[in-house]
Amino acid sequence: MGDATFNNKPQPLYFPNNHPTHPGLFKGMAVILEECGYDNVRDLCAQCPEFKCPSGAMDCCCRRLLFSQPDFINVNSLLEAHCAERGFTVIFLPKFHCELNFIEMCWGFAKRLYRELPPSSAVEDIERNMVNSLESIPITSMRRFANRSLRYMDGYRHGLNGKEAAWAMKKYRGHCQIPADASLEVIQELMQQ
Repeated sequence: MGDATFNNKPQPLYFPNNHPTHPGLFKGMAVILEECGYDNVRDLCAQCPEFKCPSGAMDCCCRRLLFSQPDFINVNSLLEAHCAERGFTVIFLPKFHCELNFIEMCWGFAKRLYRELPPSSAVEDIERNMVNSLESIPITSMRRFANRSLRYMDGYRHGLNGKEAAWAMKKYRGHCQIPADASLEVIQELMQQ
């Protein structure tokens, strides 16, 4: 892992090789935060139990405090840096992109149809079965998949997360869209379960 930056200056994440007690070792979150100017970090725990920080808290643990630092937020990943060196751009899709793109549901339907066919090791049979599976997806199913994707998008537009959007999809299945006050209702219903 490379060095970080603090106030546009390099900040090494490892102790120097000539350090008297920890030569070449990782400094740790508390030491890095102290170097950034935080005084009370020795009293903080490294992370909240089960990585569940209180909502809205920015200084509950060292991990959250470090995560909220702009120098750590704006760092490119190793994949982004590696691809940028070679002239490529990395695009990260949303976490629930398979729910937002109905073609993924069509692929799943075609794979299910393909698995129902008798197995074969002949290339011609495999190719024919694959094409037949793709062509046998009914247009009505494609439309249903597209409508399902639109309802998921509407749920995310209302601020629901994946679990809440899936619950709202079941509750409002006959509706064209999720009602505007659904997010509070969804959260209350999920908390009762």
